[in-house]
Parts: sequence; C-alpha cells; structure tokens
Amino acid sequence: MNIDNTRRMLLKGLMAAAALAAAPVWAFTRNKAAFEATEPDAALKALFGDKSVSESAEVSLKVPDIAENGAVVPVTIATSLAGVKSMSVVVAANPNPLSASFTLLEGANSEISTRIKMGESSDVIAVVETDAGLFSARKNVKVTIGGCGG
Repeated sequence: MNIDNTRRMLLKGLMAAAALAAAPVWAFTRNKAAFEATEPDAALKALFGDKSVSESAEVSLKVPDIAENGAVVPVTIATSLAGVKSMSVVVAANPNPLSASFTLLEGANSEISTRIKMGESSDVIAVVETDAGLFSARKNVKVTIGGCGG
C-alpha cells in the first residue's frame, strides 16, 4: 500500500466521521413555535393545527404522583392505538408547556420514556397523534421541595 492510498483512506474515514457527527442535526427537526409557546393550547395548536384532542383510555401515562425533584421527573407514554405518528408531553404550569415531542416511524414501538422538568405542581398531559386523530391522557403531579411532601 503506498502513501497516496493510505492518505485517501484516512481522508475518507475523517469525512465519514464528520458526517456521522453532524447527522443528529440533519435527522431531527424542531417545531420552534410549539416549544416557545407559553400556553398549552398554543403549543398544541403549533404542533397539530386545529385538530381536537380527545381523552382516551388507550393512552397510558406513567408519571409519579409526587415528584421529589422537579428537575428530573420520569415520564412514560404507551398506547395500543394503531397508526401512531407522534407522542408529546405537555406540562400545563411550565413557562413553556411543551416538554418533549417525538415523531415515530411507521411500525415503531408505541412507547416512549423520558425525563422532564417541572417548575411546580401541575397537570402532565400526554398527546398521541394517530391516523385517526389526537388522543390524550392527563395526570396531576405534585412537585415537592426536597422530597418532604410539602
């Protein structure tokens, strides 16, 4: 192997590494208006337009009743609904209510788990977008200071 071939292989490797490092920027999009909205309804409108949201027993929202640390509140959303396109988490009392939004590929597992921040006690709302419409589940979470239940 001569020096020119070695240099070409090195350059190809560096270019591939640079492309992989930049891939997350290309792969993910963000709805700036939805994340900057200051009201839950405005965030949902920015995400989904004028579609109405219906509560559904087929949307499961797992979040603690009492969050001892509002900086890391675990949330899991799951559904048995067909044709899931996206799942979003809204915290009604946060300054920017939209905490997370995930776009799912066709055939993907319809369950997401994440951690969100909550500034104060509030309703946490899971919104699932399907081919048939928007469905939600809601739960009130009490945020305590230092985990003392106060």
